[in-house]
Amino acid sequence: MEVDLIFRIAAIGIIVAVLNQLLIRSGREEQAMMTTLAGLIVVLMMIIQEIDALFQAIKSIFGL
Repeated sequence: MEVDLIFRIAAIGIIVAVLNQLLIRSGREEQAMMTTLAGLIVVLMMIIQEIDALFQAIKSIFGL
C-alpha cells in the first residue's frame, strides 16, 4: 500500500471526525451521520480501486 494512500485516508478521517463533532455540537446529528457515511464511502472507493489494481497485476503476472 502506498504511503500517499495512507495519508489521504488519514486526512479524510480527520476531516470527517472534525465535521462530525461540529455538526453534533450544533444539534445536527443526522447531518453528522451522513458526513461520516460519505467519508466511509470515499475511503472504501479508494481501497476498492487499490484492490482492483492488485488483482489486475496478479492476472497479468499469471496470464489470466
